[in-house]
Amino acid sequence: MGLLERLRKEWFILGIVLVIAVARLEPAVGVKGGPLKPEITITYIAVSAIFFNSGLSLKTEELTSALMHVKLHLFVQIFTLVFFPTAIWLFLQLLSITPINEWLLKGLQTVGCMPPPVSSAVILTKAVGGNEAAAIFNSAFGSFLGIVITPLLLLLFLGSSSSVPFTSIFSQLFMTVVVPLIIGQIVRRYIKDWLERKKPPFGAISSCVLLMIIYTTFCDTFANPNIDLDKFSLIIIVFIIFSIQMSFMSLTFLFSTRNNSGFTPADTVAIVFCSTHKSLTLGIPMLKIVFAGYEHLSLISVPLLIYHPAQILLGSLLVPTIKSWMVSRQKALKLTRQPKAPVKV
Repeated sequence: MGLLERLRKEWFILGIVLVIAVARLEPAVGVKGGPLKPEITITYIAVSAIFFNSGLSLKTEELTSALMHVKLHLFVQIFTLVFFPTAIWLFLQLLSITPINEWLLKGLQTVGCMPPPVSSAVILTKAVGGNEAAAIFNSAFGSFLGIVITPLLLLLFLGSSSSVPFTSIFSQLFMTVVVPLIIGQIVRRYIKDWLERKKPPFGAISSCVLLMIIYTTFCDTFANPNIDLDKFSLIIIVFIIFSIQMSFMSLTFLFSTRNNSGFTPADTVAIVFCSTHKSLTLGIPMLKIVFAGYEHLSLISVPLLIYHPAQILLGSLLVPTIKSWMVSRQKALKLTRQPKAPVKV
């Protein structure tokens, strides 16, 4: 792959680095009350735009084909929204005695509370040749569930910022997340043919808006002289994130390939990616709402900003290995199911 092609594919990750660097150089532009007025443009307009865009792009009409595979969906959703955050919470009880920055550790907990992403798990499942319909269903269904469950998990494990009452958080979530998502779905019904024909770049639009949110979040950080991020904590967090991903991918793989699991090799591929991937697109706006007023919001966001490119990088590296396993497993299962030829005496 040429350099230009690689840059085209990784532009969003480069964009994250660039907006953080720009925020570091001139934080006054994107701070609360600054020229960009992020308390209106980001809190309401940008977040609403992301979820309206999600509503337009979610192909809910395709989900009916995957609806009947209840066991697979239950496994993915329980692993993602129950086991994952609980396991991270237990792990953090051990890490709390270490000198790692406490706000980065809180950020790890927020990663555990996030729903599955709308796109990356589906893209990787498709690249391997796994159960794409199941991946689409769980990504979409997990996103809908996450709108309600993720804020509850964040409040359960971390508590809210004292300046924002519980009712205010949910009314803002409803107005900037649920309502735009429903409107997007309604609009989609009327312009579905046009959307299928033109294929607007939904992913790129959401990513650009997301870069704006990340930029203003870090402007607040760099404008605050009390915040200090040590390199030791950051390096350790990167190592922990890769370790968590590898451990959970291995765990879901072992669970879904047991003899009596009832899952096909193609199902296992969807399970491994959907259960371990976390949404940055839904996550960052939700953190912005739930932790409004936290001076350490950007530090809490850092693990999620690392987790997102890490899951894509790790997933992409594992695609050939998982694909060769799936093909050989499918061949082996096919051979065992073939009736044996009668032995001639």
